[in-house]
Amino acid sequence: MAIALPQSLEKPALQSMETELTPQEIVSELDKFIIGQQAAKRAVAIALRNRYRRRKLPPELGDEIAPKNILMIGPTGVGKTEISRRLAKLTYSPFLKIEASKFTEVGYVGRDVESMIRDLVRISVDLVKSEKFEEIEEKANKNVEEKILDILLPPIRRSVDTVDENDQLKFQETREKLRKKLRNGLLDERMIEIEVKEKMSSPLEIFSNSGMEEIGIQIQEIIPGFLGGKPKRRKVKIKEAQEYLLEDEQKRLVDMDQIARLAVERVEHSGIIFLDEVDKVAGRETGHGPEVSREGVQRDLLPIIEGTTVNTRFGLVRTDHILFIGAGAFHVTRPSDLIPELQGRFPIRVELTSLDKKDFIKILTEPENALIKQYRALLETEGIRIDFTEDAIDEIADIAEKVNDDSENIGARRLHTVMEKVMEDISFEAPNLKKKKISIDRKYVHKQLKDIVEDQDLSRFIL
Repeated sequence: MAIALPQSLEKPALQSMETELTPQEIVSELDKFIIGQQAAKRAVAIALRNRYRRRKLPPELGDEIAPKNILMIGPTGVGKTEISRRLAKLTYSPFLKIEASKFTEVGYVGRDVESMIRDLVRISVDLVKSEKFEEIEEKANKNVEEKILDILLPPIRRSVDTVDENDQLKFQETREKLRKKLRNGLLDERMIEIEVKEKMSSPLEIFSNSGMEEIGIQIQEIIPGFLGGKPKRRKVKIKEAQEYLLEDEQKRLVDMDQIARLAVERVEHSGIIFLDEVDKVAGRETGHGPEVSREGVQRDLLPIIEGTTVNTRFGLVRTDHILFIGAGAFHVTRPSDLIPELQGRFPIRVELTSLDKKDFIKILTEPENALIKQYRALLETEGIRIDFTEDAIDEIADIAEKVNDDSENIGARRLHTVMEKVMEDISFEAPNLKKKKISIDRKYVHKQLKDIVEDQDLSRFIL
């Protein structure tokens, strides 16, 4: 479910990448989706506002102010990823979530750390492209309509000397009738012949010193006919033709060079990278040989987080002002186990608390994307109305808390498992149920979960 923002924020100008949201407004928006964790919300709100403040300063001073990167410490399922993801959505920022454990030290086979910047730039290009396409949507649709009408009713070829006004008038009347039918969808199934280009099944990739990178220019654009890029004429339905022609028209109307420039600028000033599982690379060298996924990876991460220039297919990207949000459970290791230089690049530390029964009750009912709201919406598509009593919600939250205490604590993710077991029978039988209004109470929840909760081994296996 999208965040409902004020009208002025729905379509931001590409030049103003951070909106003038106050820290209080940012926290208020995050509260709609994430329960508790106020310390983490305040930290990200301040970090975001500081980026906006920096952009208001003269360039010579603004360039000197480094982003206040954040290290979130807390068990799984308490909202670390969700806070970062919603923050990016709130400000229309390019956002990338990636696990630190995926990277390997330079010299080993595997992903290099610079690939995260290239991934972020691709995300930014898609973001800017979709906004640009939205801007020219009306003009593109109008041009497509004219092209289809030209195919259905080719324009009259005028003689140099004579122009029959009656013929011209009849032509215009017929064209307008066809236009009306086209807009009303009455011609969707009609077949027409258009010129289309075959698409490649997947982009080519190459290995280079800087890792795996997509080839910047697709070969079929250089050599028509190679790898299926040759245009050919096909008979398709008008509805399908509209999609082909709209795609071509969008490419024709937008300037990809401008999109690339804007995308790179947005990454440099508004990019957010959520670096998960930082605790997995927090170990030091043991003296028994290099550990590929530990200190070597930290040293490779350091220049990216400190600020460097990365070469991408869309141009050089400076990482000086990208906001990095690190996260990890830190059960076995501690933040102090990171190399000192990397510790210094995460000056803000916030600890996220474990969730209890009260939090689970709120998660089930309060957020805009609350679990109970999701299940209600899903079953309403089958014409079934589900109501949860207060004691049912209390029982679900109680069981989730107990299972978390007895086995591995996976936070709010436990609610998904418990809810799925509670709703399993109804979800399976829904298309054939004659009773269209169902009330779920404590007794029903207990019946669905009784055997699993009472059998400790089964509980660990299923919940």
